[in-house]
Amino acid sequence: MKTAILSISLVLFLSIVGFPQHILADENGVSWESLSPEAKKMLKSAETRWDSLSPEQQVRLKRGAERWATLTPDQRERARDRLQRWKNMTPEQRDRIRERYRRFRELPAEEQKRIRNTRRWYRELPRERRDEIRRRWQSLPPEKRREIKERYRNLTPEQRKQLRDSRRQPDRYRRNHRK
Repeated sequence: MKTAILSISLVLFLSIVGFPQHILADENGVSWESLSPEAKKMLKSAETRWDSLSPEQQVRLKRGAERWATLTPDQRERARDRLQRWKNMTPEQRDRIRERYRRFRELPAEEQKRIRNTRRWYRELPRERRDEIRRRWQSLPPEKRREIKERYRNLTPEQRKQLRDSRRQPDRYRRNHRK
């Protein structure tokens, strides 16, 4: 039972995407019979109430089940971990994440790409370097962090690129080229 609840929770979690609802479903929704055997197995706990779900919910669940079926075991484990972290968050933490995601989706595509690339770069750093960066940032007083964020926001795209590139250089280079 716990596995079934976790599976349906994961499907719901994976199926939450930013598509407009009218694009996701036709007015009739998805019939239970049209689901693949794998999707039926994954969504078994929703079978008895399937017809009472909105067409949008049915489509989201179907897409989530289809996506889940394509994940590798490692990807599924990461999805379970993310879902567990989400469940452990307070409602305020979830609201902050939803708001950040909403603001991110409103950014121009080029800015979204820049943020994704910076995040990828950060994730690829050795654990010790990420921890050091995080500690240094958290040790700053809030007003200093605000000042740094504001200064960064006011840079031109070229200045931002130059700053990012300089941070990727060895420490010796940075020490010799600081303002």
